Amino acid sequence: MKSKTALVLIDLQKESNFGINNMDRVIQNTKEIIKTSKASNIPVIYTRQINRFDGIGLSIGEPLNVDGTPYYYNSDTEQVDIFDEIKPDKDDIVIDKYRWSAFHETSLDLILRNLGVTDIIIGGVVTDGCLMTSTFDAYFRDYKIHLIEDMCGASNEGAHMSAMITMANWIYNLKIYNTNNMKKKINGEQHNFWEANKVDSLKFTPETFREQYKKIKT
Repeated sequence: MKSKTALVLIDLQKESNFGINNMDRVIQNTKEIIKTSKASNIPVIYTRQINRFDGIGLSIGEPLNVDGTPYYYNSDTEQVDIFDEIKPDKDDIVIDKYRWSAFHETSLDLILRNLGVTDIIIGGVVTDGCLMTSTFDAYFRDYKIHLIEDMCGASNEGAHMSAMITMANWIYNLKIYNTNNMKKKINGEQHNFWEANKVDSLKFTPETFREQYKKIKT
């Protein structure tokens, strides 16, 4: 599997206006997965969300500052830079995008297919936005998806959990890991993961939501 696998890191940038929960944990886990992946010659691909400072090409309704510049991911600020702790090496691939999904009008699919990739290890932020839309789009393009739950983050716990359960219910080939189990998988060791045994397997009500979410924790 290793020769057909790529690590795709979604928008691990210095943008701080979201207030992502557990961002320190996400960065540390990402650092570990990058190290393990590179030791196994798994290519590392970063995405960056970019909103042009002059407003050209912004999504309709994109939040703006009072001066008309984008509030999030302003291309004229360090908000678009990858965190220093996990910044790309010169042989890593960085793909800039202008919509949430990493596949929307970018070269990501072309690059993955050129590399012969069939399996994607994925994580990043935000879970209920760019990460989730990218993961769905990877599924629509027939990639096998290995999602690292504790390498993702959102602005609040409920948003993270709801996105994770939505993906778990409707991305039929999805496997969910924690960082430790993914490291074991990459290293060819015995590991655990969660996968659905049927469609819409984590049905929930508001009262049972947290109980159902616990099932995907590995």
